[in-house]
Amino acid sequence: MTAPAKDHASELGRRQLLQAVAGGAAVACGLGAARANDTAANLKGRIRQAACPGVFGRKMPLEERCRLAAELGLKGIDFIDSKDWPTLEKHGLICTMVRSHSLTKGLNRKENHDECLAKIREGIEAAAAAGYPNVICFSGNRDGLDDETGLVNCAEGLKKVAGLAEQKKVTLAMELLNSKRNHKDYQCDRTAWGVEMCKRVGSERVKLLYDIYHMQVQEGDVIATIREFIGYFAHIHTAGVPGRHEIGDDQELYYPAIMRAIAETNFDGFVAHEYSPTGEPAESLKQAVAICDV
Repeated sequence: MTAPAKDHASELGRRQLLQAVAGGAAVACGLGAARANDTAANLKGRIRQAACPGVFGRKMPLEERCRLAAELGLKGIDFIDSKDWPTLEKHGLICTMVRSHSLTKGLNRKENHDECLAKIREGIEAAAAAGYPNVICFSGNRDGLDDETGLVNCAEGLKKVAGLAEQKKVTLAMELLNSKRNHKDYQCDRTAWGVEMCKRVGSERVKLLYDIYHMQVQEGDVIATIREFIGYFAHIHTAGVPGRHEIGDDQELYYPAIMRAIAETNFDGFVAHEYSPTGEPAESLKQAVAICDV
């Protein structure tokens, strides 16, 4: 009876050792995850931050981008192809803005409606199936078209998909872009024009993507505009002026004040960083997140 008892004791000791090792590994993993999420845990969270692909630079693989975004406390990444959504979700992220149709060939011309609306419907269905909130759309370029006609045509087109957006609980966001420097001849280039379009559509699911960089270049008056029209904004983009680079203290916009103005409105959309980094992308993004965490 002595030998079996010894064998049993050895087996018991071996099991306890394995359990201790496994427990230690789990604790180590937990500590590693905790360290990785230190930044996220320390965020105030009044601004729900996200990012666009360009802020990560050209060389960083998607897996690494997602890992960094999650570690910094971002909620998602704009404009990620649907085939890569599983990678986002693996890291607890979402696609915060889903692509649809062409930027230059947009809704301001009726002859573009069939193509644009088909892409928008496809985007709405995909976003809804994944539980994602937004689909982007564009006015298109003027190409000689007057602003009133463009406004009428955009509103008419969006009315055709507003019902589906409402049903699927997905918001369509027409992006405001400057036509002064970056997108010559683009029609939805002023906040007032975009707001009027939203009013004519008359749906809570048709709003604007307010790009702070673009609207500073085009019209300025950023904080007052945010306070007046935030109800028409579904999503916001950041970048420094001039140059569309980092949002630090070497450019003309003071982002802490802008973010405080946004937070004071109780805006519940996402603020996504969309600049071209001049420095090391991970460090640049970490700084941008800290600046906007007011």
